[in-house]
Amino acid sequence: MPYAPTTPDYERGTRIALLRLLAFVVGVILVPSTFLSAVRTVVVPRGVPDRLTGAVFVGVRQPFALWIRRLDSYAERDRAMALYAPFSLLALPVAWLTLVLLGYTSIYWALGRSSWQEAFTDSGSSLFTLGFARVDGLPPALIFSEAAIGLTLAALLIAYLPTMYAAFARREAVVTLLEVRAGSPPSAVKMIARLYRVGQLQRLDDVWGTWEAWFADIEESHTSLAALAFYRSPQPDRSWVTAAGAVLDCAALVSSTLDRPRDAQAELCLRAGYLALRRISDMFNVDYDPDPHFPADPISVTRDEFDHACDTLARIGVPLKADRDAAWRDFAGWRVNYDTVLLALADLTMAPYAPWSSDRAYRRKQRLNVFARRKDVARRARDAHRREPLSMPDPEEAQLMPRASD
Repeated sequence: MPYAPTTPDYERGTRIALLRLLAFVVGVILVPSTFLSAVRTVVVPRGVPDRLTGAVFVGVRQPFALWIRRLDSYAERDRAMALYAPFSLLALPVAWLTLVLLGYTSIYWALGRSSWQEAFTDSGSSLFTLGFARVDGLPPALIFSEAAIGLTLAALLIAYLPTMYAAFARREAVVTLLEVRAGSPPSAVKMIARLYRVGQLQRLDDVWGTWEAWFADIEESHTSLAALAFYRSPQPDRSWVTAAGAVLDCAALVSSTLDRPRDAQAELCLRAGYLALRRISDMFNVDYDPDPHFPADPISVTRDEFDHACDTLARIGVPLKADRDAAWRDFAGWRVNYDTVLLALADLTMAPYAPWSSDRAYRRKQRLNVFARRKDVARRARDAHRREPLSMPDPEEAQLMPRASD
């Protein structure tokens, strides 16, 4: 009887051949994609979003989110979240090496290894350059390429950490110095009050110049090394996000409300600041209007809060502009440029309490076209008035508040 092509042996051989072909295709796709992810994350000197890196950070975030829900105090949550970024960073090479290992395992099995276990052993021996497995029958170039990728990934991580911690040290040095001027937690009102009391209010160019350079630095470092955004300050009451918010609010108040000549350097610092926060927010897919206008786009700071800040400054003698309504419009016109991204980054990084930034909830917004946004002005304005900032005590801020007897 002649051999029939539909015998069980033929069908089984066909299925195995198709499986080997599929495994080869998966391996060929998986290995370059993983290596490209590592290059995007570590080597490319610009903010290039990467799905694999994002998936690792999101995956590590989930158990941390469950952990911090069981913690009562912010101090405990802060200590827990201080481990999040380092753990995520260490999980990256583990993910890269695991995917490369699985990719080459699929390729080796597709090229004729008798079992998945044998292919896995060959792949592990080559990737980690252990050399304990015989790899007869496989192309030498394939073995060498896996060993080279393993060594390259290890070298990238070794070079990655010093670069990241150098950028972290530069960031935190300026944040630490801010406490001298703006207190802890940092506040724009306290910053202006202290500078006025020590007679430095007329010498703000150095402050704005320092922070303009700082904003340029974090824009470069926190987009090319996105994990830096989650590295917390050495002190639990400090944060690069709240520090940025305090400086921007201070520059906005100086430019809009204080009765003094126009300060071009403060306005340049404001522009550098909101551009930096926007670019960092782009890395985390934060929705914001790139061309906001007040009052069409409301801000989270209310008019009552602004008036209270002005009254506080006036009580200690800081010269303010006579037209409070015009000052409010000018302040809101500056604040609207960074209001959404500031609150979003404070929420994303679980920043400690600070007035006008992390003390209020971030409302996620859907993307709308410009015309729809303008038609929705009335509803959004009503929603803005319903926002209530979180009530958290700040003893140092209370010293600047007017007493009932006054």
